[in-house]
Amino acid sequence: MTDAETPASTSGQPPAAMAAPAGGRPALRKRLLTILAVVVVIAGLAWLVFGVLLAPPSEETDDAYVAGDVVAITARDGGTVVSLHADNTQAVKAGQPLIDLDPATADVNLAAAAAELARAVRATRADFSKVGASGAAVIQAQAQLSAAQADYARRKSAAGAGAISGEELSHAADAVKVATATLNLARAQAAQAESTVAGTDVNTNPAVMAAIAAYRRAAIIRSHMHIVAPIDGVVAQRNVQVGQQIQAGAPLMAIVPLHRLWVDANLRETQLRDLRIGQRATVVSDMYGGKVVYHGRVVGLGAGSGNAFALLPPQNASGNWIKIVQRVPVRIALDPKELDRNPLRVGLSVKATVDTADRSGAKLAQPAASPYQGDVATDASDPAVEARIRQIIAANR
Repeated sequence: MTDAETPASTSGQPPAAMAAPAGGRPALRKRLLTILAVVVVIAGLAWLVFGVLLAPPSEETDDAYVAGDVVAITARDGGTVVSLHADNTQAVKAGQPLIDLDPATADVNLAAAAAELARAVRATRADFSKVGASGAAVIQAQAQLSAAQADYARRKSAAGAGAISGEELSHAADAVKVATATLNLARAQAAQAESTVAGTDVNTNPAVMAAIAAYRRAAIIRSHMHIVAPIDGVVAQRNVQVGQQIQAGAPLMAIVPLHRLWVDANLRETQLRDLRIGQRATVVSDMYGGKVVYHGRVVGLGAGSGNAFALLPPQNASGNWIKIVQRVPVRIALDPKELDRNPLRVGLSVKATVDTADRSGAKLAQPAASPYQGDVATDASDPAVEARIRQIIAANR
């Protein structure tokens, strides 16, 4: 036996058996690739069947952005800023102080209005006194007329008997005429005095009511020196500084209620055929990624494409016309609870998908109630102001 045969004899295996594993590797690889290909094909078919053929119809777009109310805080009356109570990125509650203006001028005007109200009450009280005085004057004039008429009657009888001269009788007749004129004048003055207070009291007299309105106006202007948040939200765009003199209507800051946001999904006009109000929608934001999905509903479609409301709308009737697929903004309302768990910001990019399977809704949004109302407003009947008005009237009645 040679040395070349020794390893084969020692292992007890023929040379062909040792070469078998090397030749089986390609076959194993081929089987694995075949299995992988079959799996890929099955997955592709499953996606085609369940993801395309059997999937509910939908429309989606990544040309969608978060939108919301940007409530502008403006100065109702002019003044000088003396303090700031909120800054950008800070959350505020409705009724929370934002800005204080210098109230010195408003306080002076309020004091002047209070003095004018007191003067009006006193003047009205004097008018009521004139009614009594004019009534007494009428009674006095009536008595004088009666006396003059009686004197004239006596003198007339005496003149018939030749006891008095005709001149005295003429003087008596003139006295009757003067007394009659005095009575008419007293009655006219009484009517004039009565007309200023007829059907009223001190509280309902026109002059007093005008003074009350002026006092309320001054009180309202005074309340405008203290600016509060009208809604809950986050402060943005603060552009006012302490010491700045501002005019009425000047923008001071903005408040964005982040618990009430929506999505403006700009769908192509070719995607709007099956879109209806009330259809369900899902929204995925670039901020959180696909792990956070927002759910909402279609609440309205824009009245026109974006180009129609542009600052310089296209002139399609001109000669250089190019057809472009237009996009229409579709508003999708989001769930406030989901917004509280994962807050969004105005202007963020999102991807919106609308389920168009249910087409029973309306194509146009129906009239609805006011979309949003502030939680804080100026009250023209402030209890403290009304109490002060009653106090001024009582003190000068």
